[in-house]
Formats: sequence, structure tokens, C-alpha cells
Amino acid sequence: MDIDVRGPRFGAALTTVVLAVVLVTGSAWLLAWQTLAFALGAAGGVGRSPYGWLFRTAVRPRIGPPTEFEAPEPPRFAQAVGLVFAGLGLVGYTFGPDWLGLAATGAALAAAFLNAGFGYCLGCEMYLLVRRLTVRAG
Repeated sequence: MDIDVRGPRFGAALTTVVLAVVLVTGSAWLLAWQTLAFALGAAGGVGRSPYGWLFRTAVRPRIGPPTEFEAPEPPRFAQAVGLVFAGLGLVGYTFGPDWLGLAATGAALAAAFLNAGFGYCLGCEMYLLVRRLTVRAG
């Protein structure tokens, strides 16, 4: 079943804020929260993430029904990519080196900002590229 395109973009906006605060404060705890949010989105789809729940219960009823839909697999893959970067950032902030925490969190922030600000989902595009390459190879 396709998903409302506004949901992942809303989640990306919240993710952008969280990751920006992580970069400013160096909070491993806040990055752990974002890592958990990515893990839930990767495991169950973006609708099962905390930000998906917030969108579904608090935002969507106020903005009306969706007019545009997308397949759930690309955003789910993007959550998994975010999980990898947030996990690397968490390792860097917790155990070192500090540059790993900064670089991985910064990369995740850049991707989230692209989605939130411009509707360009880098992880979704990676998913489509991988699909094209595996179909060609197979």
C-alpha cells in the first residue's frame, strides 16, 4: 500500500532539527533517540517510526487527506541508510573518534535537510539505483 508523501518529508524535517541539535550539543543521548527512530522506520516502515506516528495522529488530520502517494520501500530503505549513519555517529560520539561522530551525523543531517527542504530523498534515490543495478545484473 502506498504512503502519503508528506509523512516522510515531515519526518525528515524533525530529523533535521534533531541532528542539528546533536551537532551543536554533541549529545550522544539525543543521537541515540534519532538512531532508535531510524531503526523503527527501517524495521516497520516510516509509518511505524515515532515521527510517522506523530504525523499520522497530529498533523495529517489537520492538513487533510493526501493527494500524492509513493511506494513505501524507498523511504524505508532511506531509514536504513539513516540508521547506518546515525549508528556510526553514535559510535563516534560515545567511543571516539569525535570526527566520526561529527562526520556521520553531518552526512545524515545533509540527507534529511535535502528531503525536508527540497523533497529530494537521497536514500530513496539510492534505493532506485540499487534496484536498477540488480535488475540489470540479474
